[in-house]
Amino acid sequence: MKITLDQAKCTGLGICESLSPDVFEVDDDGTLVVKRPDVDAGLLAEVRAAVDSCPTEALRLTS
Repeated sequence: MKITLDQAKCTGLGICESLSPDVFEVDDDGTLVVKRPDVDAGLLAEVRAAVDSCPTEALRLTS
C-alpha cells in the first residue's frame, strides 16, 4: 500500500501524526511530511486509522 497526500487539502492538524508518528510528521511550518509513503504490513492498521481520521480527506491509501 502507498500513501497519497493532497497538500492542497491538508491543514496540518496533526491527527495523522498522533496516530502514526513513524509515518507522518507535521514540520515547524505546519506542512505534513509523509516519512514513509510505502506502508508495510506491520504499520497498515495504524496508517489506515490515520487516513480514516483525516478531517480534510487529504490522505489516501492506494495499492
